[in-house]
Parts: sequence; structure tokens; C-alpha cells
Amino acid sequence: MPDPNEPNERIIAAVPRITIQAFCETAETAALIETTVGDRRMEKAHVRVQMGGGAAAVEAFRQAPTPNVIVIEIQGPKSRPLECLDALAEVCDPGTKVIIIGHVNDVLLYRQFLQRGVSEYLMAPVEPLSLISAISDLFSAPGAKPVGRTIAVFGARGGVGSSTIAHNLAWTIAREHGTATVIADLSIAFGTASLNFNQDPPQGIAEAVFAPERLDANLLDRLLSKCSDNLSLLSAPATLDRTVDLSETSFDALLDLLRAAVPCIVLDVPQGWSAWTRRMLIAADEILIVAQPDLASLRNTKNLLALLAQSRPNDARARVVLNGVGVPKRPEIAAAEFAKALDLTLSAVLPSDPALFGTAANNGQMIAEVQANAKPAEVFGSLAAAVTGRAELRRSRPTMLEPLLAKLSRRKAS
Repeated sequence: MPDPNEPNERIIAAVPRITIQAFCETAETAALIETTVGDRRMEKAHVRVQMGGGAAAVEAFRQAPTPNVIVIEIQGPKSRPLECLDALAEVCDPGTKVIIIGHVNDVLLYRQFLQRGVSEYLMAPVEPLSLISAISDLFSAPGAKPVGRTIAVFGARGGVGSSTIAHNLAWTIAREHGTATVIADLSIAFGTASLNFNQDPPQGIAEAVFAPERLDANLLDRLLSKCSDNLSLLSAPATLDRTVDLSETSFDALLDLLRAAVPCIVLDVPQGWSAWTRRMLIAADEILIVAQPDLASLRNTKNLLALLAQSRPNDARARVVLNGVGVPKRPEIAAAEFAKALDLTLSAVLPSDPALFGTAANNGQMIAEVQANAKPAEVFGSLAAAVTGRAELRRSRPTMLEPLLAKLSRRKAS
């Protein structure tokens, strides 16, 4: 499984609601495609896997309409690939796209495939993400903007500070990396993002969720509140005038619009467990689980990691941030022991600093705005670089004394 602390810049758009039929010649490729079907990006697609290769594909569509995508495995010349493609062209509906999974690295054969209208040629063995990417790219508009990265921040239990971390993370990504970022407060009844950013927008996420038929790019633009040049806020109303009983797909349309509009979306997912929060985590490109050094956090984090690993087999493990470490006189699980119990490396450890965090919250500021050289500000900088897939570029700046010290060292050595 991929390491959660390794940067992952590969963002693949979800495959749309299409039909796919695969015709395999080997059990290994058939098993691979069956595994790929379970990926979160393939949720909307209807996939059927059969054996028989190109010959079976031709027979299958003599009397039946062809799907949106046909995947054919070809082992070599014995499969008579060109004859099969010519025969398939006679029965294919217009608009059907063909992907070939081949076992021969032959440039001439590849060119002949392209001349016959094959959309993509993949060399076996194929990685699941390579196949998903190939299918996804077939339905991406030419010149379309890259899909925005979603980063879901979720607390292992209540009161661990996940919202504070989500807000500071979004602010740091926008400030230090110059990336257009949206922080979306999904806690409709009790959200704190508007307080932490000292904003009071008249509209917010409730208008998008409770009236999805009105949601479009223009409405989304009106709902976003500008926090800085690169940071916008999609705030929660934090009112109790109605209950929040959301369906599993309540945020789907909103996320699709956000991913098409901005490069980075940080989701402040409220603590709790429902169909829509589970869906939100599984669908995210990056997941941060925020915990505190106690037994309940450890148990819940372990359960979350296990579920997410099962539901996201082709993604890196979720990152874990240990928050509020070092409270005086409070028994704690040491960070090293916490990480050992989870069998992973913690992505960040934030020390307890009630004065700093309390001042920032009361002033409606981020940590780096209150004290730029504080340890938590440095942690947020490193974490922002990791979740955006960018290497940490910070280097210590040379001081005015360094040239003089270098000269003195050389004199002393001589």
C-alpha cells in the first residue's frame, strides 16, 4: 500500500456514469479489472468482465448494442488483433471507445491500432490507477482544467481540534503555495470556520445543500466568501432553525462544481458517523485524521484506518495528525507508541499551546498570523507541503554574518 507520507500528485477525475465491457484472455487481467471496479473513482460506472478476448467481443455485439467503452486484452499475434478490430468496427456503435491491453511492446502494432481508432493501448500487467486514468481521460473535455484536489480533515473523536487544523491548513496552502483554495465548513449547524476567519457571509453552504436544483457555477461563486487573495470560504450558517438530516449524496453536486473551479478544496468534516461523512472521506484525494494522545482516539483512529484501507485499495493510507501533545499533568500515550500501535508514521505532531490557539480563535486569526515563528506554524507549513504533493522548499536564509564567519574560518585554517 502507498505510504501516506509520500507526496501524491496524481489526481484522477471520477469516471462518469458509463457502461464498460471487458473481454480478457488471462485470469490475471480479469481479476485486475474486477479489482478496479471497486475503486472509489469507478463508483458510477457499470462494468462487466468476460473472457474470450477480441473474438468474444465481436460475437457479443453482433446482435447487441455496444457499451461506452470496450476493453480488450490481446496476448499476441495468435489473438489476431487486427482482424478482430476490423470485425469489431463493423458491429460497433458510433462513439464507442476501445482500450487495448496488450502483452507485446510493438510500435508498428501500436500505430496500426491507432489507425483503426483504438483510444488507448496499455501494456500488461496494468496497474489499477493506470486503467482508471485511461478511462477517465477518454471523457475529459479537451483543454479542461485539472481536477481540484480534495483534502478531508476529520476528528477521531469530538474536541480534538480537527476544525482548527483544517482552517490553518487551508490558509497555509493558500498563503505559502499561492494555490487558490476553498475551505468548506460541512458542519451546517455548528460550524466555526466563519468565526475563525472573522467572516460573516450572508450565504453559505446551506443554500447549496438544501436547494441543489438551484446550484450552478454562478450560485457557487456568490456563496464563496473571500478571505484573502487565494483563499475563499464556504461557510456554515451555524443556526438551529432546522435539523440537518442529509442524504448520502447531499454534497456530490457541490463537490463536483468545486473540483472543476479551484485547484484545492479543504473539507472540514464534522465529527460523527453517517452515510454522507463516510462517503466524503472515501471520495477524498487526501485524508487527515486528527487525534489526541488518548485511548479513545487511538481506538477510533485504528478503526478508521482499517475501514478506509478496505474502501480505498488503490490510495495511500490516511494521514494521522496527533494534536494537543504535552498537556501538563495529563497522562498521555507517547507519540512514538501511538504511531507504533497504528503501524504508520505520524504526519504531524502538534504541541499543546492553549494561549496561542486561544488567542488565534478569539481574534479570528490563523496561528501564523498571531506568531509566525511558532512551532505549530512550522508544522502547518510542512503538512501543507505534504498534502499538496509538493516537497518542502524552505531553506534557512543566510545571515549577514555568514560571509564574515566563512572568512575567519579560512584564516584560522591557514
